[in-house]
Amino acid sequence: MSPVCPAPVKRAVMVQQWQELAYLHWRYDPAVVQALLPPGLEVDTFDGSAWVGLIPFSMRNIGLPKLPAVPYFGSFPEVNVRTYVKRNGIPGVWFFSLDVNRLLPAVVARTTYLLPYCWGSASNTLTGNTLTTSVNRRWPSKAHARIEVKIGERIEQPDALSVFLSARWGLYSRGPLGRLVYAPVDHEPWPLHKAEVVHVESDLFEAAGLPLPQGEPHVLYSPGVHVRIGAPRIKKPSSFR
Repeated sequence: MSPVCPAPVKRAVMVQQWQELAYLHWRYDPAVVQALLPPGLEVDTFDGSAWVGLIPFSMRNIGLPKLPAVPYFGSFPEVNVRTYVKRNGIPGVWFFSLDVNRLLPAVVARTTYLLPYCWGSASNTLTGNTLTTSVNRRWPSKAHARIEVKIGERIEQPDALSVFLSARWGLYSRGPLGRLVYAPVDHEPWPLHKAEVVHVESDLFEAAGLPLPQGEPHVLYSPGVHVRIGAPRIKKPSSFR
C-alpha cells in the first residue's frame, strides 16, 4: 500500500475536505468480515487479520470542482464503520455505515454513490488535543456512539499498518442489480499523529451485523486532507483506474 495516490483522479466530480479525523481499528477474523461482503469482493488483511474501523471526522466544503462549496449542507460531522477490501488486486474501502446529521446529503449519497448513509444527531469537536464525537442515529434504524480521543505527536514515518489503514484510494459500493461500483479517491498523503482512546462506546458494529470488537484498538489521528473524488463506475476490474 502506498501513502501517495498511485493514480490521481483526472476528472473529479466532487471535492471536499476530511478534517479532524480519528482512526480506531480493531482486528477481526477475516472469515467473519468476508461473510458480510457482497460477491466479488475479498477482505483485505494485514498480519493475518481483517480490520474494522470506527472513523469519526468532520466533512467540510463539499462542492463541484472550481465552484464555491455548498453552503450548510456541504459541511457536517460523520462517523463511519468500514473495512478494507480488494477486487482482482484493486484495494478499496467498504462501508458498513456512515452516520451524519444532514438528511439531504444522506439521501443524495444513498442514491448516487449507493452508500449506506444514516441520519440522526452527530457532533465531532476538537478542543485542544482532545477529539470528542457523538452519534445518535434515527434513520433508517437506531444506534449510537460516544468517542473521546487524545491526540499525540506527529508521526514522521508511519509504519506499514498505519499506511494500510489510512492510504485507500477508492471505495466500493453496491450498484444497480447487485453489481459492484467503484469510485476513485485522490488526496495528499495523510498527516498522521499518535493518539489514544480516552473513552469509546458504540453499538454501530452490532447494527452492521458485526460482533463486538475485542481488545484495544489501533488509534491514529489526522488533521485532514483535501479530497478529489471521481465518478462511480461499473466496469471490469482491470479498467477501474
